[in-house]
Amino acid sequence: MNNKQMERIRTGQGFIAALDQSGGSTPKALQQYGIKPSRYSSDEEMFSLVHEMRTRIIKSPAFDAKYILGAILFENTIDRKIDGMFTADYLWEKKGIVPFLKVDKGLAESDSGVQVLKPIPDLEGLLRRAVERNVFGTKMRSVIHEANPEGIRKVVEQQFELGKQIWSMGLVPIIEPEVDINSLDKRESERILKDEIFKQLSALAPDVTIMLKVSIPTEDDFYRDLMAEPHVARVVALSGGYNREEANERLARNHGLIASFSRALAEDLSDQHSDEQFNEMLTRSIQSIYAASIT
Repeated sequence: MNNKQMERIRTGQGFIAALDQSGGSTPKALQQYGIKPSRYSSDEEMFSLVHEMRTRIIKSPAFDAKYILGAILFENTIDRKIDGMFTADYLWEKKGIVPFLKVDKGLAESDSGVQVLKPIPDLEGLLRRAVERNVFGTKMRSVIHEANPEGIRKVVEQQFELGKQIWSMGLVPIIEPEVDINSLDKRESERILKDEIFKQLSALAPDVTIMLKVSIPTEDDFYRDLMAEPHVARVVALSGGYNREEANERLARNHGLIASFSRALAEDLSDQHSDEQFNEMLTRSIQSIYAASIT
């Protein structure tokens, strides 16, 4: 465990950049960036293009540790390089930004109002690779669609079981039970979710540290008590489908909650932009998310 990185995540001012679009979401991310499917004809070409996009973001002067505490990467990205360095090493050594890895393989079919994680084959092997590549922590996303107590309990239990395995390998897990922002009973789902999270936290060994990634809550400051829990290094929020302006506005009303945005971070960036235009757009995006995160 890197103590400097842990201290930065626990106490630093800024937010976490989510650069972890995977196989299923990469075409959408490339399309948003202005790269149509006609420009690639294989997964390898697609992942090379998305790595170029991520490299452009990471190398931009706008992508600065003054504003950004950490970055979440996709499995394919940790084996690729930026200027001859593995991506996680480049982030920490050149930028001072803490690297995380998305480890989940997507969502199972909806059942009991939720989508749990699909099985993760050879998770242990992936975690060993993450440690070798100097990654600090991991992330895995489940989704809650309805205020179904049994479904929500399954989501949280699965996340914490995997989280304990991840911690045992020397990595800090980001546990992400997303509540669908379009859910008709979102507020009630969040209440059940928080109770289940506290149950799991109370059962952890004293030395275990986790992070939480949640949807921006319906009730402002709803997760303040989780931020004070000794096992929780940081609570971060996803944009969840809100555009950047609305996500920032909602986030700013939640004191201590910081962003971990993906789509809202890359909104308006284009493959067609000159470097000057690209850096200017990214600067505006990063500084607005940062301002919403430090309230």
